[in-house]
This record gives sequence, C-alpha cells and structure tokens, in this order.
Amino acid sequence: MPEGRGVTRRRMLGVGGALGLTAASGLSASAALARRPPITGAELRSAVTLPPPFQTPLPIPAVLKPVSTSGGGDHYRITQREARAELLPGVTTPLWTYEGSFPGPTIESRRGRPVTVTHRNELPVPTVVHLHGGRTPAASDGYPTDLVLPAGWPDAPSRPGHGSGHGAPHVMHDPRAVVTRLTRDYTFPLDQRATLLWYHDHRMDFTAPAIWRGLAGLHIVRDDAEDALGLPAGPRELPLMIADRAFAADGSLAYPSLDPTLRERPGVHEPYLGGVLGDVILVNGAPWPVHEADAARYRLRILNASNARHYELEAVTDDGRRLDLVQIGADQGLLATPVTHRLLPVAPAERYDVIIDFSDVPIGSRVRLLNRLGSGRTREVMAFRVARRAADDSTIPRTLATDLPTWRRTDAVRVRDFSFRAGRLHGGHGWLIGGLPFDPARSDVTTRLGDVEVWRLIADVHHPIHLHLVGFQVLSRSGRPPLPHDAGLKDTISLRPGEAAEIITRFDGYRGRYLFHCHNAEHEDMAMMANLEII
Repeated sequence: MPEGRGVTRRRMLGVGGALGLTAASGLSASAALARRPPITGAELRSAVTLPPPFQTPLPIPAVLKPVSTSGGGDHYRITQREARAELLPGVTTPLWTYEGSFPGPTIESRRGRPVTVTHRNELPVPTVVHLHGGRTPAASDGYPTDLVLPAGWPDAPSRPGHGSGHGAPHVMHDPRAVVTRLTRDYTFPLDQRATLLWYHDHRMDFTAPAIWRGLAGLHIVRDDAEDALGLPAGPRELPLMIADRAFAADGSLAYPSLDPTLRERPGVHEPYLGGVLGDVILVNGAPWPVHEADAARYRLRILNASNARHYELEAVTDDGRRLDLVQIGADQGLLATPVTHRLLPVAPAERYDVIIDFSDVPIGSRVRLLNRLGSGRTREVMAFRVARRAADDSTIPRTLATDLPTWRRTDAVRVRDFSFRAGRLHGGHGWLIGGLPFDPARSDVTTRLGDVEVWRLIADVHHPIHLHLVGFQVLSRSGRPPLPHDAGLKDTISLRPGEAAEIITRFDGYRGRYLFHCHNAEHEDMAMMANLEII
C-alpha cells in the first residue's frame, strides 16, 4: 500500500515522534521528555477528499454464528482473506479481513463455555491470531512465531527480525515455534470474567501493518451475573471499535512500510518510528459516524484499536454541556462500583465499558464524542442524534461486581522493575524493555503458576503496556494513588512520558510461554516485547 505524505520536522516535534525527534535535533532524552507531548508518533495525511463528519450511519459488526454447538462448546470458522470495502463514501479500499469485513465479525460467548475458532489463512503472508485479554492456553495464545502459513509459502522461511529505519533486518530463529499451513484451531476455554475482548493479528514484526490493513475484530464474553444487573442491552448496547487510518490517492490505506508487501523487511520509514497516526477516525470501520439514539441510557463498549493514537474522550451536547461518562467496566470486566468521568483517556488496546444517559438531551439535538487529544479532524470521533423519547428500565447498580481479586503488596513473592525506552537495534533505532530487544529464544521472566508479583514499570514516552494471560490492578502512578480510570482489573496500562507505575497480579491460569509488550504496534514490531514463562 502506498506510503502517505511525510511530516515536517515541526509537525514531528508537535506529535512526539520520539526517535526521529532526538536523532534529528540532538535533544537529550530529558529535554525531549520535558515537552510532554500528548501523543507519541507522527501523522500520515490522506490524499483523498475526506467526507464531512456525522453523515455516515454507525455500522454494528455482525455477530458470527457457530458452525457447531455440540460437545459442550462452540466451534467457529473464520477465513482471513483480501476484500474491498467502501469505508469512505464513494471510495473503494482494499483490506485484509476476517470473513471479508472490517472490523471482523463479533464472537459472543458465555463464561466457561469453551470456544474453538478454526482460522484459514488465504492472505499472501503468514498470520497469527491473538485473543487480546483472553485467559488462553499457551498453544492458542497467538505467540508471534506460531505462524499460519498461506499456500505456497516456504516451509522454513527466513525470519527477519525487528525492522527500523536503518540497516538490514536481523534474522532470528525460534526453536519452539509451532507452525501450521493454511489452517489452525485456536481453543479458548473462556474461564474468565464477562468482558469485551478483541482478536487481532500478532505476527512477528508485522503486527502493526496487519492490524492497520484490517485484521481486528471483537469478542464479547457474557455471564449470568452481568445479565442480571439490568444494564442497557440489545440495541442500547453499542460496541465501538475506534481506529485511526489514512488513505492514499487510490483509496487504499496509506502506511509507511519499508516493505509494502509485508513479506521480507519489517519496519517503517524514519519519521514514523514513534508510531503511525492516521488523520481519519473510524468507528466500526466508518469515518466519524452518527448513530440515531433514544433519549435513554446506552452502554458503550469502547475499544481503542488504533496502532499508536491515544484518545481523551468527552461527550458534549450541541449547547456545550458535557455529559457524564459512567464507567462500569475495564479491560477485564466489571468494576466493583461505577466511576464517573467527564474526560476518559483511552490508550491503544484499552477497553472501557461506559454508560451515557441521553434522557435529558432535547429531541432532535446531537451529542458529539470528542477527542481532546486530537486536532482538526481528529478532534471529532462520532455523534449521537437523539431522535425520540422512549421507555427505559435500565439501571446502574451501586454494586457491580463482588468477584474482583484482593491482592495486597504483602502477597507478592517478588518485585520486578522494567524500563520501556528507545534504544539502538541492529545499527538502527528500536524500542527496548530493560535495555534488550525481543528475542523469542531468550527467557526474560520466569515465574511459578499461582505466584503474586508486583511489577514497577517506567517509560520514556507513551507506552501502553499489555500483559498476556493475566489481568492486573494498578497500585500507584509515580508514587501517587492510581487515577480514576485505573479502577478495576486491567490487562493494559497507559504509561505517560516519564511516568512510573506499579501493578500487581497473580500468574494463574496456565503454564507456558507468554508475552508482555508495548501495544503501540510500531513499538511492538521494533522489539518492545519480552517473554514471560509460567512454570
């Protein structure tokens, strides 16, 4: 796909292109951090005419039907294939998709009822599927080298590693990789709290461009306890996958890959080493959509599926009044009690379960969902047009859940420290954890099943840190109490420039090899991952 237009040095400084910033200007790391930019990355500019906001109806991803429900579990089939779709009105865009759509189809499941998904790879490159937030056995977790090869791909392909803007890729080998051809069964026990998960490509060194091209979908886990709460449901429960993109002149998705075929050389061009940002905000694949709503409560299941863009969401009426965003859930399910926000920060890969009440909004008027970290067109996300009065028997209980863990510092058998920083990588720029680039053959953390640990994390620029398999609780930020949006059980924490945080978790579920990594997808592809071995 064609590379988008470049960025000026002035614009790169403004958006926090951290590696290019320090290399081009000679600024020290401390001087760069003192600027505290609101985002990390550089923005691509679309070369097509963009539509006005709030004209396209909000699409709702289709719910996938199982091909079998026998044996106490549900079996699904998904084909990964190329497709074309009209994301922008009147413009056809080629995509890589799950089942021909972007987002891919939503899977809805019940807590404790196993799901098997057979993925068939008809794309021109290898793929890997990761169920983000899933408590999944290691064999189905989507380790980046557990490839599903397409037809015709070599049996033992060379494995380039960690591209950057300089030098040749470093060839890596993973002796533990489990490679299949054409299909793979992923089994998810789903013995976990009801929540919103998402599935996406996790191929070694090519995660970012694969997600950008469309390989992402939602997976909702439900249970009886949540069903009994009386939360908004049915058409008043809206999944919202928010993702920024940029479009080339021919309608394709612009992305600054070193190798646009995504076959050999990983990495992006120099200005985008900090992360790739688009100038179009898509919600469920539609640009700045509008949704016709009742004057009632709505449950918004929000996912930031952007590669690198952070959002600070705010709901504003036409007359300038801000509506409450009542958070009822986090990455890993319901909170103990609701938390009310006026501004809600959402980092890449984070999910927030939010109630918004339109009952006092005048009929015929509009509520805009804004991004306070955006500028120009990226300041707008979507809108709701309140169309009619309607009965509403939904509630927001004062107590939402009683099953959250009660880990204490004194439960921890060890404390670990991790730094997430820019660094040198095979003669070029990369992103490192503890000063080391990712190596699938190296064991970085080994812990015993059932151990409780405290991790102290520190960042140079924005890094959304994700742990596979387990959820965690936030203990502190830079020595102070957690922020209001840190409530509940999370699997991704957004570290801001120069920030340190402490998290606590119990490594339960399954033994095997897992990952923790930055979920700025460009950082992830440029080596900001580490191995987590549970024995």
